[in-house]
Parts: sequence; structure tokens; C-alpha cells
Amino acid sequence: MSLSQEIAPLLPYLRRYARALAGTQKSGDAYVRACLQALVADQSIIDTSDGVKIALYRLFHVLWNATVIPPAGDDGSVSIFEQTAQQRLASMAPESRQTLLLTTLEGFSIPETAKIIDRSEDDVTKLVSAAIDEIDRQTKTDVLIIEDEPLISMDLIEIVESLGHNVTTVARTAGDAVAAAKVQKPGLVLADIQLADGSSGIDAVKEILTELNVPVIFITSFPERLLTGERPEPTFLITKPFNPNTVKAGISQALFFNGADAVAA
Repeated sequence: MSLSQEIAPLLPYLRRYARALAGTQKSGDAYVRACLQALVADQSIIDTSDGVKIALYRLFHVLWNATVIPPAGDDGSVSIFEQTAQQRLASMAPESRQTLLLTTLEGFSIPETAKIIDRSEDDVTKLVSAAIDEIDRQTKTDVLIIEDEPLISMDLIEIVESLGHNVTTVARTAGDAVAAAKVQKPGLVLADIQLADGSSGIDAVKEILTELNVPVIFITSFPERLLTGERPEPTFLITKPFNPNTVKAGISQALFFNGADAVAA
């Protein structure tokens, strides 16, 4: 199997990581393109001795730290989300954020993450802890959960409240979700795709976003329906069954990159 064939199935997940790291699909995808362009120009820059996945993320990590690709809105200007993120990033070490995402959102082990960022395992553990503490300190909000499975809803409520946030509503259908968002504007939405009455969490989110600027995390068993490489795609996507730490990291990152008005509880 060629290197390009081995890398191809990993790209949706590298895009997910890059978007969470950069805060937007546009900015994250720009970094991934830069990584692939560098690899096409010279395949010797990637060391696959620890496996192709670790090698790809390690290469991305090197280029992320060395390349400046200004985040931009659709009109080419810096959006309020990037402005807010840049302000918050000033108080957090870049490697803390990277390490948090690698170990939770992307599911790398502590030893694997250490190889990717070229740090010790003890360093990785400390960086993850520092990132979670800093992000949680900065962001508290009201959360709308769109989920039709009671046990999963209970897990999500526990996770959200453990971070100090408030769950306003658990909606089991798209209609209930839209109605709930109009009554009490959430600062964050956690959404499944397939809901109790056959309605779509995607449709619910689209309607909510016509009225509100609010971060959304999709938590689904069907990530391939959203990670297509086409717009619109979510910046934050978590696959079921999920690790609670992954959800915590996703919540922290989503709020971290959101504007101040939408974060306020």
C-alpha cells in the first residue's frame, strides 16, 4: 500500500483535529493543506517508524508550530470567534491545547502523544491537566442537549455539570430543541444526529443557528455523515461511544473559541 493510500482514511480525523485546534473549518483545513503540500513536495519529511497515523500527526504538529496561516472569516476578515480565541490563547501555552486535543479528541495514548509532540510522558500529563484547568476557568455557560437516548443524556448531563455548566433542556426531537433554544438561549449545544421521532439533529442545529451564534458539538455514531470534506461541516465532532474526557475536552474547546456574548451564562 502506498503512503497516500495509508494517509487518505486518516485525513477526516486530521481535519477534525486541525479545526478544533484552529477554531474554524476554514483555518484548520488551511493547515492540513499546508501539511499535505509539504508531504507531496518531499516524502522524506515523514518518519513512519511508529506508524503512519502518529507520523502524520507529528508532521502536522511540526508544521503547525512553524507556519503562520492567519485565521479568517468568509469575507477574509478575522471573525469574532478567532478574536476571542486569540485573546484566550495568550494565557495558555500552545502545547497544552495541542496535547489536550491529541489525548482526548483524537484518542492518542500518553506515550503516543509524547512521540507526536516530542515531549516526555510526564510532560504530556502535566500539559493536559493545565489545559483543562485553564479552559474551565475561562468559560461557564448554559447548555442545550439534543439527545433521545436517556442513558446517554444522563451521562452528558453529568459531564456538563461536572465542568460547572448548567443544562437548560434535554430535547429528544428537532422540534423540541428549536423551541427550547427560543425560550432560553443556550451558550452551547450538544447534538445527536438521529432523534426519537426520526427527525434530524442537523436540521435542528441549522434552524437554531439562523437565530443564534452558538457553538455546537455533534456527538454521533455516524461521523462519516458529517466529515465529508464539504461545507458545512462541524468544527467539533465526537464519535459514540465516547470517552467522558473527550466530551469534556470538546466542550472546553468549543467554548474557548466562542464569542463572549454567546458564552455568558
